[in-house]
Amino acid sequence: MWSVKLVVQVKLLPSPEQATALAATLHACNAAANRVSARAYEHKVFSRARLQKLRYAELKAAGLSAQPALHVIRKTADAYTTLHALIGDGLLGPEGSKRRRKATSKPIAFRPDAAHPFDDRCLSWRYDARTVSIWTTAGRLQGICFTGKPSHLKTLAEHRKGETDLVLRDGTWFLYATCEIAEAEQYEPADWIGVDRGIENLATTSDGDNHQGQALKRYRRAQARRRAGLQAKKAAGSRSAARRLAKRKQRETRHATGENHKISKQIVADAQRTGRGIAVERLDGIRDRVRLKRHQRATLSSWPFHQLGSFLHYKARRAGVPFLEVDAHYTSQTCPSPWCGHVSRKNRPTRGQFSCVACGLAGLADDIAAVNVRQRARTAWAFVTMPDPDPKPSGRDRGDAPPARQPAAMGSATRRDHRASKLGRSRPRR
Repeated sequence: MWSVKLVVQVKLLPSPEQATALAATLHACNAAANRVSARAYEHKVFSRARLQKLRYAELKAAGLSAQPALHVIRKTADAYTTLHALIGDGLLGPEGSKRRRKATSKPIAFRPDAAHPFDDRCLSWRYDARTVSIWTTAGRLQGICFTGKPSHLKTLAEHRKGETDLVLRDGTWFLYATCEIAEAEQYEPADWIGVDRGIENLATTSDGDNHQGQALKRYRRAQARRRAGLQAKKAAGSRSAARRLAKRKQRETRHATGENHKISKQIVADAQRTGRGIAVERLDGIRDRVRLKRHQRATLSSWPFHQLGSFLHYKARRAGVPFLEVDAHYTSQTCPSPWCGHVSRKNRPTRGQFSCVACGLAGLADDIAAVNVRQRARTAWAFVTMPDPDPKPSGRDRGDAPPARQPAAMGSATRRDHRASKLGRSRPRR
């Protein structure tokens, strides 16, 4: 049985004495992580096992208990694993670039109040009393109250599994708990909803729904103006402008996350109600491929398009809605007519309009792209669910009747994605 991992946030309500102990614990754990990070960087030792062998005794001598010491080591090793993965994927630039040199020229450092993980040995929950018991450097604290949304508290009580992060944000304490929820049984889709994600229109479906709206456009323009004003003041040396910029960034991030949640929730609900699946474009490397005008670059970088796809994916898995990613190439340049299918840049006379030069079909470019995504999902799903050839002899040489071909099992998600990724790349006609 597959499961979906969610992170549930609850707010802690510690007393002043408890808050002081929690802050001292974060400072001690992050200071220890900085020492481990410095030694790891110095000796080029980054694996959990080797770091534990080298630094565990020192952390114990510094006053940390066994499990917190192990969490400090794992936290440091995971940070270096993430850094090396970013370098390997080229996300920090080529070798010798300024950004990459900055990331690799010194040990990874942790803020004094950075989040720290706790497992069930260090943190226990009492859901009925809504309190937690947590290890600190001053001893174990009992009866710290917590609160949250009713739906979050229900999910927490029924599905919590794994580690919990202690987080201090803007003077408020939170616990981020990991929950594992079993996927709903996936049904056979009657059809597909194609979803085209874009810069001007965040999401356009093959049903003709456009998830953007003038209000959101106005919000993004207003935030850009305010951000530009604060950046100018920051460049002039204003510290208050720097603080306001940081708070504004957090506010914009929360707003974008909320909008993506609303959009993905509505699309998944429509698909579940009509018995259809959801198909989106695979946008890997989109920032490196697309050519944008200057005023569009900030929009591409400021809005989390990948987050929208992630929300669609996990919400679909929870609801049992089939989900596919298809090739994104030429979806807005391909004529969706089954009698045409012409592919050409000339089919896009403007950014927002589509007009096929071969058959004359016209419409909004985002709507056309969503229809093409839906068509590619139909093809990919038919290929994924087609019966596999029987590798055994049919028995005809022995005079036996050939065995009936059995439909192949759906297979793992990796197998489905691999099959689907081989499909649907349209190429321009010459």
